[in-house]
Amino acid sequence: MTRSVQALAYARPSALESSQVGASLGLETAGGLTPRGAEAHPRFFAGFLSAPRIAARGLLAVADVAAARYYQRTLPASLDPVVTGNGDRLRFEAFSGCCGVYARLDVLQEGLEGERTGHGTTNVDVNNPLRDALSRITADDPLHLRVGPEELAVTTLDGPVVEKKVPLPDRWLRGFAEAQVASAGFDLRAELSAAQAVAFLRSLPRGSGNAARGAQWVVASGSALRPTTRPVPGAVCLPGPERLVALQRVIRHATALRVYGPPVADGAPVASAWEVVLPGMRLTLTLSPDASRGFSGEGGVLAALATDEAAADAELVSVLLAWEPTIEPATLAERSGLSVERVRAALTRLGTAGRVGYDLADAAYFHRELPYDADRAERHNPRLVAARELAGAGAVSLDGTVAYVASGDRRYQVREGDGALTCTCQWWADYRGKRGPCKHALAVTMVRRGATVAGGVR
Repeated sequence: MTRSVQALAYARPSALESSQVGASLGLETAGGLTPRGAEAHPRFFAGFLSAPRIAARGLLAVADVAAARYYQRTLPASLDPVVTGNGDRLRFEAFSGCCGVYARLDVLQEGLEGERTGHGTTNVDVNNPLRDALSRITADDPLHLRVGPEELAVTTLDGPVVEKKVPLPDRWLRGFAEAQVASAGFDLRAELSAAQAVAFLRSLPRGSGNAARGAQWVVASGSALRPTTRPVPGAVCLPGPERLVALQRVIRHATALRVYGPPVADGAPVASAWEVVLPGMRLTLTLSPDASRGFSGEGGVLAALATDEAAADAELVSVLLAWEPTIEPATLAERSGLSVERVRAALTRLGTAGRVGYDLADAAYFHRELPYDADRAERHNPRLVAARELAGAGAVSLDGTVAYVASGDRRYQVREGDGALTCTCQWWADYRGKRGPCKHALAVTMVRRGATVAGGVR
């Protein structure tokens, strides 16, 4: 798994020292971005969490996902949760090592006791000492949390434990963008009480091997969930149910379980989201359509990346972002003079740079800034790279609603109908648009819309 080239440089190592009055923790930072610009030592939050044990278990659940591989468990997974301060809340995000599960813990304003939360984004290494410290917290243990752009420090009555920031895996950047696109198309399908949530989650298999049993479906039945043999209207896909095991960390503290999913179009597996409502917090797991399929390869963002119009719109919209915890496309459309559709495409493009995410509970986007350059996802997306090369090489010829693309020793036909493109290539035959457009359809889109393609990759 490749990582960001933006390696961190510290003036000196972080150190934990003991004295007569207790342990002293010195944390060294490498700077971060805030509304005031780049700062050498910004701070997001320093204070206490109102529900220490629940917050600790929520953080451990996110760390569980970051440490897990639910498919082909052959390599150790990354342990790099992302932390964002949004003014009134803290968000802790992570992907599984296979990039098929996205986890986020939102610690809301009512869950924080201290100074107002600052603004910024960082990622931290959650290692075994931190996990041990969090697992020892009981209901009576005060939990002091300080979040800066380059580290996370958790202090208990036993002393502080330090987590040192490490670079993000590249797949996470693509995963953040794809999970955002998928979530924006979800609706609330069911809401269970605490008792019903406990019963449902505890009935799920935990699984010790690869999660490859195929998709299951559930549907709301009164105030509960029941399995269904086919995806009836209102059903929610549960692909690899053992991938929800991290929710077991917090389920005893839940006040509700909310289940989200897209409309059921056919019997094909789709993504879904499972949100545990906690006192002052929310823990959400979003599952990819298949345990063997990571979010990073879904292709939902490719159409927005294929046009210069979306690039220009994203540049305009980015100026209007102000670290808001909720971003409404309609409000941005009014402020920018763009249509809501163009604003959504711009937000999708900004998501590929890690600059926005999507919160299902608020049904709104939120602003964050991951440590990547804006074009990194484009340069590392093979279908987009191949499409730019085809368009730049003059391989596309247009004939009304039909286009022809010369690729290798073959010539493919791309046809437009009902606002969508179909292709005669094997990719289209295999996925029929469910994993984004093929490289031939992308190349046709670029040529039709006059995208800058000279020299291949921009």
